[in-house]
Amino acid sequence: MRFFRPTLRARMALLYGGLVLLVGVSLLFTCVILINRAIGKVPLYDLQNGAHVVDANGNTIAFDQAGATKKARDSAVHYLYTTGTIYFAIIVVIAATGGYLLAKQALRPIARLTQTAKALSTENLDQRINLGGPDDELRELADTFDEMLGRLDQAFDSQRLFVANASHELRTPLSVIRTELEVTLSDPNADPGELRRMASVVSAAAERAQRLVNSLLTLARLQAVGGGELEVSEPVDLAGLVPSALHAVAAEAEEKGVRIETEVEDAVTVGDPRLLERLIGNLVENAIRHNVTNGWLRITTGQTNDKVWLHVANGGTVIAGGDVDTLFEPFRRGAGKVRTATRGAGLGLAIVRLIVDAHHGRLQAAAPPFGGLAVRVELPRERRRPSPHPGQSRAVTAGSTSGSGS
Repeated sequence: MRFFRPTLRARMALLYGGLVLLVGVSLLFTCVILINRAIGKVPLYDLQNGAHVVDANGNTIAFDQAGATKKARDSAVHYLYTTGTIYFAIIVVIAATGGYLLAKQALRPIARLTQTAKALSTENLDQRINLGGPDDELRELADTFDEMLGRLDQAFDSQRLFVANASHELRTPLSVIRTELEVTLSDPNADPGELRRMASVVSAAAERAQRLVNSLLTLARLQAVGGGELEVSEPVDLAGLVPSALHAVAAEAEEKGVRIETEVEDAVTVGDPRLLERLIGNLVENAIRHNVTNGWLRITTGQTNDKVWLHVANGGTVIAGGDVDTLFEPFRRGAGKVRTATRGAGLGLAIVRLIVDAHHGRLQAAAPPFGGLAVRVELPRERRRPSPHPGQSRAVTAGSTSGSGS
């Protein structure tokens, strides 16, 4: 069991006291040396050796200059040791006490920081230290701690919102499946046609739940990557991924009468082919799904000396400029509205943003005044290296992925 806990204040007090003690002892010995030398060099009396003098007892003795000097030196050193030690001890105690009080005052902000940290939980992350005072290191520490609390508070709020939205999205298809099963199975006279209708509804609900789960897994994997390296990194031509993305939404585009225009040129970057295919697919799917009847969609690709770009623009309803950024948040659909669409989970554009970040690219979005949305993606261009086998072609295989439900 520890009976003494060496707190920082106690250690600083001991440090101050020890420092003063060290300096005091050094000064004491310095004074002794100087006194010894001073007394030895200066004659104490204007008398010659052998002169007769009377001592304190009235006895007549022969005067000895060396003996008198030694006696005076010993007396002065003794007095300095006895009296100086007492004074130095008092000074050391005062220094240690003052050091403790100064340390306590100086470390008060750290005590407030400790109290705030102990009182924190996931329910009261809105607490702050708000130290104020001079702009010194302690205030910088407290302000940094407050900023960290702000980021944690925002992260926990986003996590709670994400979990609530995901639970809501998963509950809807599961409720549909349960309702259809209960209604159909409770009817003893259900014919094969009714069973097939129930199976069709259940299949559609299960597919929606699967799309949401796949999107959540993709989102979690991209967030886990963060600023790290991709699992797969190889040359990918964005222009070659556009046809498959358009083929996946061809039926829906034809149903809404959306006119599709493409102007694709080579745009070779380095990255994960499946993620880049998901990026283009999500943008195209979002452009079709949130388009107007008989609307339009235009896709262009190209490259410059240091980057490649993909531009997807579509017609649609007018979106307020302040709502554009919110479209790339999870579970956002349309003009920044949460869970308003009948199809999709609102994760498509959120996944697009994470894919761009994972490839160290740049994402820009704008809402034209005539309606719709224009999204531009810029990625680093592949730096071609001389091949040891000239003329050998490289093939890029992009695996198909399920839609994210934008």
